[in-house]
Amino acid sequence: MTRRLLAGYLTITVVVLLLLELPLAIFFSQRELERFTSGVEHDASVIASIYEDDLQTDTTLDPQPALLYAERTDARVVVVDERGVSLIDTEMAVPRDLSTRPEIAGAIAGRRSSGTRSSSTLGTDFVFVALPVASGGVVHGALRVTVDTDQVDSSVHRFWLGLVAVGVGILALMAVVGWMIARSVTRPIRRLELTAARFSQGDLTVDSPLDEGPIELRTLDATMSTMAERLAVLLDEQREFVADASHQLRTPLTAMRLRLENLQARLPEAEGDELESAIEETTRLATLVADLLQLARADQGQPPIPVDIAQLVTQRVDTWSALAEMAEVTLLVEGAEQAVWASAVPGAMEQILDNTLDNALNVSPAGAQIVVRLRSDVQRHTITVEDHGPGLSDDEKERATRRFWRKSTTTPGTGLGLAIAASLAAASGGTLALADTPGGGLRVVVTLPATERP
Repeated sequence: MTRRLLAGYLTITVVVLLLLELPLAIFFSQRELERFTSGVEHDASVIASIYEDDLQTDTTLDPQPALLYAERTDARVVVVDERGVSLIDTEMAVPRDLSTRPEIAGAIAGRRSSGTRSSSTLGTDFVFVALPVASGGVVHGALRVTVDTDQVDSSVHRFWLGLVAVGVGILALMAVVGWMIARSVTRPIRRLELTAARFSQGDLTVDSPLDEGPIELRTLDATMSTMAERLAVLLDEQREFVADASHQLRTPLTAMRLRLENLQARLPEAEGDELESAIEETTRLATLVADLLQLARADQGQPPIPVDIAQLVTQRVDTWSALAEMAEVTLLVEGAEQAVWASAVPGAMEQILDNTLDNALNVSPAGAQIVVRLRSDVQRHTITVEDHGPGLSDDEKERATRRFWRKSTTTPGTGLGLAIAASLAAASGGTLALADTPGGGLRVVVTLPATERP
């Protein structure tokens, strides 16, 4: 946005400079040419007055005054008699009949003329002045002076270069001033953009009030801060409610299950089987309450700490090995031979591994393998859990990390496992993504920021 504003300022400046400087340059060129022509006309009148008496008395003309003027000004001076035959020519031999030249013919006829003409032979422009040499109303001859316009052109060019230099200086000044003005506008907007992006990621911490920029942007900043504070309060209340409700529900659900199990033990076997479905529902409710409690804790935003994820991977795989053996599934670990330190929320890595391994065991057929790989890097570490189950489609992968999503109603679980894992990974500054395992199955890819050993 800064570049666009600066381009707009400079465009306006260029247009204004062109509107001001172009007419000024044209006016100066015309004025210089008129001034130069006027000077040549004056000089021609002086030279004509020198030769007036000699032409009137038909005396031989002295070429010295014309030669001195030509030497001083690089002009060409031609003096002709009343028939148009040259008597003095500072550049050509005399006599020559010049009566066919329009300006000389006009001067012999008593008319003064001046103007600018281009010479194709010389490849330049020159100013000419032709006037009659007369006394008492009788024309005795004519005088023509031609001068190259190089002197005028050089003066005009210097003036134009000066205008260009002034324009460049103004553009440079406007670039600096425009950049400062644009930055004063875009800096607050950039801060608001970063704040909005931070809010969208769930970080609702409020910075100090905006003290620069237009009043509208400062008002918007204050409104966004108020909104963030209210959202933070509402989210905290929601998390506290979920955590408290989950915690409070655990005890009555446990007591209900115990009573149903006790009642089942006292009933005949045929009637006791009818209570089995009720006991299973209480178990499912207890699992759901436990998952909700974990989800509430994941949303609390605890600060990450350094953890040895290689050690945690080894420990959790050992813990799940017994269940894997019962399901006739092989658990393998790769890349966890030495310590790998990452930044994670306390307990997050254990919960992520438990949830992903639980899902992998639930979908893995007998005889399959589940591979947990750890790859370390300078900035981020990657943990992948690969199974060879039925896998998920691309659309199902996008929805799998949503809360309470299950592939079908017959799928075991609460639909919160991957949602909890994704929330814990994000709270740790990492990511959780789903991909396909080569050969079929699902791959869960978790990245965590690398950190130094404490």
